Amino acid sequence: MAQKLIQTQTQKLQQTQHLSAQQMLQVKLLEMPLTELQENIAMEADDNPALETVSPEDSEERQEEFSSETDDMDFDGQNEHEERASALDEALESIGRDDRMPDYDTSRRPARNADYEEMVYGDTVSFYDKLREQAGETDLTASQREVLDYLIGSLDDDGLLRKDLDTLCDELAIYHNINVSVSEIRDVLKVLQGFEPAGIGARSLQECLLLQIRRWKEDGPEHLRDRDTDLLETLIRDHWDAFTKRHWDKIQTAMSLSDAQLDRLKAEIRRLNPKPGASLGETLGRSTQQITPDFFVDTAEDGSVSFTVNRGDIPVLTVSPSFTEMIDTYRQNKESMSRTQKEALLYAKEKVEKAQGYIEAIRQRQHTLYVTMKAIIKWQKAFFQDGDEADLKPMRLQDIEQMTGLDKSTISRVCNIKYAQTKWGTFPLRFFFSSGYTKADGEELSTRKIKLALKEIISGEDARRPLSDDALAERMKQAGYPIARRTVAKYREQMNIPVARLRKK
Repeated sequence: MAQKLIQTQTQKLQQTQHLSAQQMLQVKLLEMPLTELQENIAMEADDNPALETVSPEDSEERQEEFSSETDDMDFDGQNEHEERASALDEALESIGRDDRMPDYDTSRRPARNADYEEMVYGDTVSFYDKLREQAGETDLTASQREVLDYLIGSLDDDGLLRKDLDTLCDELAIYHNINVSVSEIRDVLKVLQGFEPAGIGARSLQECLLLQIRRWKEDGPEHLRDRDTDLLETLIRDHWDAFTKRHWDKIQTAMSLSDAQLDRLKAEIRRLNPKPGASLGETLGRSTQQITPDFFVDTAEDGSVSFTVNRGDIPVLTVSPSFTEMIDTYRQNKESMSRTQKEALLYAKEKVEKAQGYIEAIRQRQHTLYVTMKAIIKWQKAFFQDGDEADLKPMRLQDIEQMTGLDKSTISRVCNIKYAQTKWGTFPLRFFFSSGYTKADGEELSTRKIKLALKEIISGEDARRPLSDDALAERMKQAGYPIARRTVAKYREQMNIPVARLRKK
């Protein structure tokens, strides 16, 4: 019986989220660290003749000064700005108003703590910048480049990628309006994993080591391209569990290795780097610590805490007077203008609206940074007063969301690659966030405080008879931290503390 192909039309109601061009600009600027923002402003000013820059010293007036005292904080949230009207006459009405970005006072900066004198501040090449330089040499589509840039920004300080690809796929779609599949992200990730140093972009320690071994096999020294390298790959790939437990006898038996082969493999394993991001930082001369703080936090003798947003060399932005004069001409000679003059005015309108949108995005960025940092300081005030890490309270994105009215994704962007210089040192904003644990009496403890207690117990153990995880769990319970053995093991691993038999001396 013959089959027919039938084409039908159906209607489907689907709700999707699309960011406007202005919202996408605000997201882009919000993610930028200060030095990158300064470069972006210079490029925008060169590209748009309607956008002019004025140094803060030459500005005739300073608008929207924000008080930074943290004792009386008001968090009403950030109202959405109405979209600009598209008609020329309506757009002209806003020219000359609300077209300067606020100026922030950076005169009050805390003195550096002596323990942090070696920290370098300024326009230096970071670990992420070096990866982006390599990204510029790749042959990718525009969409793939955006995905690659997001992957680089999602790496942890050690160079590993700990977000799963499904999460990255959702974040790209929701926050960047980039719709790509998991397989497309995986393809771009393979490109990133080809960068220097080997191991960058790995999703686990095992994958990190395998990437390095495979790089040795491809283009490493001749002596690393022999059978021992194949054996090393087999060991890491197929005997990972035994390797992590240092069961060398089991590995030797399973792989039929001679004593000499096993010794050579052990020696080569020591050449592998579990933190390729850190190694890149070392080759760049501590570049991972060469940062420009986005905030200066000051703690007075009486315990009051204040802060300023680092303005750096960001100029005051205004709409060009020559463009506003052209607009005035339109207002006065609206009926008698030639077609050429009207076309010129339409060009002016486009550039003016773009300049206004950029100025508004910068203003929004500064305000968002301000209210987010204000909430963080209020929540973690005890730490800013005494610098004791144990005083850090559990703090989640949801907590700051409730205080500020900002969306969690916005807060996450503020805290990405942003730093606060305090009396106690310079910290990434992510440092102040941690999950919590609630005791039976209702007291909530931060995981960081629990880890500190665990680390202290381990540091005080008898090195000849180190404590097992079960024993550590019992000691933690006696100290007022009733956590399970598996939680002890998890925290111990996160702090890179080996199991008991490997701590034995």
